[in-house]
Amino acid sequence: MPTHEYTEDLAEQEALELLAAAACDEAAVTEVIRPAAVLPELAAQSILTVLGARDVRVGGCWEAEPTCWRRYDRPWNGPGGTPGTAELIGSLQIAYGSPTKYEITVFRATVTSLGAMRNWTVSLLCDEAFGFGGLTLASCPRADLKPPPAPFRLR
Repeated sequence: MPTHEYTEDLAEQEALELLAAAACDEAAVTEVIRPAAVLPELAAQSILTVLGARDVRVGGCWEAEPTCWRRYDRPWNGPGGTPGTAELIGSLQIAYGSPTKYEITVFRATVTSLGAMRNWTVSLLCDEAFGFGGLTLASCPRADLKPPPAPFRLR
């Protein structure tokens, strides 16, 4: 069971993450996924393949970068491969190679104000991306949360 100090640290970290999202004026709904969703190797490979095929620059609605997957309302149509009139629906914060080399951890999801107005939810955003690997947010394996080790003290 987590210690009181560990729980306070998580709450403080979550509050800072929500403040950062609000400061960027990007978020209508931000959810820190706890415990984090872990995409197994085969599902992760399938998802990355489909996200690449559905890239915003080639007629799709997804932009996949090393730390973030973004869902837009339409393909990018601006000059030189820029968003143009495409608007952000939401994003998933991810970490490649965690907890093992070929897995992907999803630890935060954000739905923009526009996304919320169009009835997108954190679950719907996750389910669309995870669905490319045969998963949903509810069915996705979760990270094994353990409290941090006790601080090192010199005697």
